[in-house]
Amino acid sequence: MTDTSPISFPGLGIEVNPPSGIVIPGTSFEIKFYALIIVVGILLAVFYSVRRCRQFGLTSDDIFNLVLVGLPCAIIGARLYYVIFEWDRFFGPGTNWYDFLNIRKGGLAIYGGVIGAAASIVIFCLSSKKRRAKLLPYFDMTGLGLLIGQAVGRWGNFFNREAHGGPTASFLRMGLVENGAQIFVHPTFLYESVWNLAGFVLLHFLSKKRKFDGQVFLYYLAWYGLGRAWIEGLRTDSLWWGSFRVSQVLAAASCLIAVGILLYVLLVKRPTPDKLLVNRVSAQADTLETPEE
Repeated sequence: MTDTSPISFPGLGIEVNPPSGIVIPGTSFEIKFYALIIVVGILLAVFYSVRRCRQFGLTSDDIFNLVLVGLPCAIIGARLYYVIFEWDRFFGPGTNWYDFLNIRKGGLAIYGGVIGAAASIVIFCLSSKKRRAKLLPYFDMTGLGLLIGQAVGRWGNFFNREAHGGPTASFLRMGLVENGAQIFVHPTFLYESVWNLAGFVLLHFLSKKRKFDGQVFLYYLAWYGLGRAWIEGLRTDSLWWGSFRVSQVLAAASCLIAVGILLYVLLVKRPTPDKLLVNRVSAQADTLETPEE
């Protein structure tokens, strides 16, 4: 077990022993830092999206609708994804079937969250003619928001002392005490956090020069998929499907598919920025404001 062990980074000269959460005074209920950090990541993503939404032809109300629809479905998707690939743990002999509802014991998968959020956004937009044109801009904002949320949220794994990799002697090695023994492992949570942060900065600037709606989300799938395919191979807690790491296969596939679509659209379809929702909305507003002669 590593729930209360000190955390060290010998190569960086750092050693800390943070608690896993905060106990509410007068009770035994503990609020996990993992949950608090995820909330911070979500709030930062929402703040950023509200500040930039008009550049995508959306409004702040659209962003709040996106959160209200997408966030619950993302949590459900993240849990179902984990439970499906850990089926025996929750529904095997001698288990209580209702344990799958207790997410406080861990078990949320990022890709399940992405799938859940994406499905909800598609249904939400296609259920209304007024929202259909916003589908791809919604996905663009989701991609940027996910990178913020994932960059911040991965630090929840730090406080939980989880989602680390195998043994390493790298200068970035992280020291933990596991089953009474000192081990030094890849801090894969840190790798992914930095990768996502770099991706957010890159996509923030690339999004200002996008040529078609949905381009930023494809960038997200390509960037995150590339990094996750590598990082997942280092982890010791992967979800498996036979001899394959599920998230690693999904990450590689999503990266290749996204790159293929990007190349096809940019090189074959050659879209022009005037088709972007934000430019169509602007053109329509200009038309309405032009006085009749």
